[in-house]
Amino acid sequence: MTRQRTPHTGEVSSRVSTRAPVDDYLAALSKSLAGPRRRKADLLAEARDHLTDASEALEAAGLDRDSAEREAVADFGALDEVVPGYRAELAVSQSRRTAVLLFLALIIQPIVWQEGAWSWNREPSTSTALNDLLQSLVRGVGGVAIAGAVLAVIATGIGLRYPLVREHVSRVTAIFALVNAFVISAIGLVMASTSPHPADLPAFGIVGAFVVLPLLFVGLQAARGLRLARA
Repeated sequence: MTRQRTPHTGEVSSRVSTRAPVDDYLAALSKSLAGPRRRKADLLAEARDHLTDASEALEAAGLDRDSAEREAVADFGALDEVVPGYRAELAVSQSRRTAVLLFLALIIQPIVWQEGAWSWNREPSTSTALNDLLQSLVRGVGGVAIAGAVLAVIATGIGLRYPLVREHVSRVTAIFALVNAFVISAIGLVMASTSPHPADLPAFGIVGAFVVLPLLFVGLQAARGLRLARA
C-alpha cells in the first residue's frame, strides 16, 4: 500500500486523509438529501458500509487505498443517479411519520368535544342546528381521516412491496394529511364560534391547543413530505 502524509499533522500514515474519496462522496450525498434525520443517517451509514467493503475488496486485489475508494465510488454511481432513490426512501419515511401524527392528533378529538369535559361546556345548553351539523361533519371527516392515516401507515410499511403503492404513497399521504389538517382545523374553529356555550377565551384556547396546533404541525409535516415526494 502506498504510504501518504496526512495534511493536518504531517505524520506518515498508511491511510489517506479523512477527506478521502468515500468521505467526499458521502458528504456530497448528505448535502443532497433532506428528510427525517434518523432515516437519513441510516441510509448514509448503509452507503458507507457498502463503499467501505467495496474499497477493502479492491485494495485487497492490489489497488492503493485512494484508487480503491475512487473505484468503489464510481461503481456505486454518480450522485444524479443515486440521489433520487434515496430521496424516495426519505419521502416514504416522512409520509409514515405524517400519517402517525395525523392519527395521534385526531384520536384525542372526542375528548376535546366531549360535553362537560371542560369548564366552558359544562353548563347545559340547547344545541343549534348549525352546531349539530358541524359535529356530524367533523365526526365523519375525522373518521375518514383516522382510517386513512391507518392505511397510510400500513402502505408505508408492508405496502411498499407493491410497485404501484410505492410510487404514489408519499404524494397521496402528504396531500391527504394536508387537506384533513386544514378542513378539521377550520371546522373546529367554526364549532367553537357557533357553540351554544359561550365562545370565550377558554373555548378557543382549548380548541387552539388540542385541535389547531396539533393539526398545524401535521400540516407542516405533510407539506415537507410533499416537497420530498416532488423532489
